[in-house]
Amino acid sequence: MSTAGVGTVGRIGQRHQHGTVDLRLVPGAVAVWVVTLTGLLWGWVPAAIVAVAALVALPLVWGTARSSRWANGMLAVLTLIGVSAFGIAVRMHQIEQHPLRAEAERGGRASVRAVLDDAPEPLRGASYGGTRAGARAVVRAELEAVRVEDRWVRAGGAVLLLVPTHQWRHLIAGRRVTVEATLLPPRGGDLLVAVLAVYEPPETVSAAPEWQRIAENLRQGLRQAAAAVLDPAAAGLLSGLVVGDTSELPQEVVHEFDTAGLAHLNAVSGANLAIVCGAVLLLFGLIRAGPVVSALGAGAAMLGFVVLAGAEPSVLRAAVMGALTLLALVLGRHRSALPALSAGVILLLLLAPGLATSAGFALSVAATAALIVLAPAWSAALHARGVPVGVAEALVVPTAAHVATAPLVAALSGKVSAVSVLANLLAGPVVAPATVLGVVATVIAPLWSRGAEICVWLAAPELEWVLAVAHHASALPGAAFAWPSGVGGGLLLAGVTLVVLAGFRSRRIRWSLAVLLLLAGVVLVPARVIRPGWPVPGWNMVACDVGQGDSLILATGVPGEAVVVDTGPKPGVVDACLRRLGIERIPLVILTHLHADHIGGLSGVLDGRAVGSVALSEAREPTWALEKVRRDTRAAGAALVTLSAGHQLRWPALRLEVLAPAEPSTPIDSEGEVNDASLVLMATIRTVRVLLTGDIELQGQARLLGSGRDLRADVLKVPHHGSRYTNPRLLEVVDPRLAMISVGHGNDYGHPSPLIVGALTRAGATVLRTDQEGDIAVLAGPQGLRTVSRG
Repeated sequence: MSTAGVGTVGRIGQRHQHGTVDLRLVPGAVAVWVVTLTGLLWGWVPAAIVAVAALVALPLVWGTARSSRWANGMLAVLTLIGVSAFGIAVRMHQIEQHPLRAEAERGGRASVRAVLDDAPEPLRGASYGGTRAGARAVVRAELEAVRVEDRWVRAGGAVLLLVPTHQWRHLIAGRRVTVEATLLPPRGGDLLVAVLAVYEPPETVSAAPEWQRIAENLRQGLRQAAAAVLDPAAAGLLSGLVVGDTSELPQEVVHEFDTAGLAHLNAVSGANLAIVCGAVLLLFGLIRAGPVVSALGAGAAMLGFVVLAGAEPSVLRAAVMGALTLLALVLGRHRSALPALSAGVILLLLLAPGLATSAGFALSVAATAALIVLAPAWSAALHARGVPVGVAEALVVPTAAHVATAPLVAALSGKVSAVSVLANLLAGPVVAPATVLGVVATVIAPLWSRGAEICVWLAAPELEWVLAVAHHASALPGAAFAWPSGVGGGLLLAGVTLVVLAGFRSRRIRWSLAVLLLLAGVVLVPARVIRPGWPVPGWNMVACDVGQGDSLILATGVPGEAVVVDTGPKPGVVDACLRRLGIERIPLVILTHLHADHIGGLSGVLDGRAVGSVALSEAREPTWALEKVRRDTRAAGAALVTLSAGHQLRWPALRLEVLAPAEPSTPIDSEGEVNDASLVLMATIRTVRVLLTGDIELQGQARLLGSGRDLRADVLKVPHHGSRYTNPRLLEVVDPRLAMISVGHGNDYGHPSPLIVGALTRAGATVLRTDQEGDIAVLAGPQGLRTVSRG
């Protein structure tokens, strides 16, 4: 929700004729949003009940509508509630009764034909075994048909495809594909029929519509021009600003933008559309075109930009709001921006109810509302104190947007940027010219490649300035600090924000808040750097910080002895962790699967210690990794054994039960199948139950959920370093009090996924990560679970 290009906020935030903000459509927008959320989150039955209640209430209000303005408003709101509730109830009922939904719950397979809604988007958290060869991408599609008993049956509905990036990256929106896929249940809160896990290229692919091919050629022209002129970071940022393509943006830049509160610049947003339309209107104004011609020109630019950038939630919101504003311009009626925003929200949620749970849509609406409601008043207050109008607006725009969106950002990420306002203030003014130059380069690239490169060259200083701001802002001490995530964390920050804003009305309260902030810094900063001694006595389990990999040490109850589950990617790191813990004897080393980030440190575990056995599952791929394990095990004089579902092992304080996998019935021939063949263990250490899940992904998790095993645990080792490929149902069934994520700092896979961290936090689990805490010890005491981090 970029705030660039909206320096005219004082004029955008027009006032109603009586001097107040026009709120007439706001209750309707809020009501439609709440009703849509009800249907998406709780199903069609509650939505149907709401629709019936609205239908019953309408006649009661109708009788008083002619004599009461309040009743007229209630009549309009009830009508919107009834329409939206009926619509979402019908859609959710159709989805729940869809034939693929039941099959997805069983983890079955199917052949489907679907049309891609957009291009596959690479997921940074989707690589396997520390390599990029198994990188995955996600793409939404619309079902056309399903193969049933060798014949195709027409079927509609939205699906999400999880696909191999290198085999699908050339596809674009509008292409029809036929695939064989494993069906998985979608997470709640959307309109998906099923999730389709695909590990092969599509069987057949049809051509995309001509307009989609033209749009892709334009996007490719921009990429080529940017690559010819700019360094990779600037080229990736320009593609993100103009067409929403951030696949080439370096991971360290993404991290810097997140910390600095500039993440909204990494992707196209509604503000970019406002910049483009504003530039077109300015151009028509210079040639003294009338309102009709200006509106038509801006409308054409708007449509072209939406096609070029894709139907992102913030772009759709801005496009609808812009269309309403252009209509008002043609009709000569100067309506305020807030009714236009409210009408846009209502229209979009009625047509595309899935936007109700979109974080991008919510952030976009919140930022725009802040610029309409808060910014004009704040700008006027600064101007009244002698601040020039332009300077006041430049200060107010990023501040208002940050204040409105910070609770949502905190709820999603568990982090608050302390430098966001300053970073946006410094970066904002140059985003508009960079965006306009990028759009011009995109349009002319197919006809004049040299001209496109000139436009990109002119945008280079602006892009480098934004990158420099992000880099230096993120490097400031305390640039971002942790905050409770989930709904509770968002509401808490919203409450704190309201208290602070109210306090600024009083000089005494302003001084009190400043003193409290200073005291908090004095108390909290030392607490973050003072760490307890290590190793902590009485530990049950330790997650070693081995970088991007897994290594967990389980106490057996015998001093100096432990079972090791996985060994991380490097021998020296896990060896150092074991030395710090004083481990000299290891009766069993368990390697959940043969990927480098789990077996690479085996020689470090075996070196200088008495080791009994090394255990593998029945899955013996890849062969190079198997040979390495055999060599290391043989050199240490240890035995190589096989574990599968049903095996149980015991020590004085430790009991291990193997939950999965069973013996494979077919050869394992893909990276995804290696992950899904990971050994899954339930460890009971004294009184603490720990579920160790290796790197199982959606298919393996579906088999585990269908096994009938008791999966409840106090501690969950989150699958695959917190990858997005984690079934929310698994998190619900396990219901852990503590979720442990073993992950490398600054990894370029996007681990852990904010979606998974947020889901765990909202469920009440404490989430700990080795990239943030270092080695983590789990203890059990009279007050329940306790953790100590080495730092």
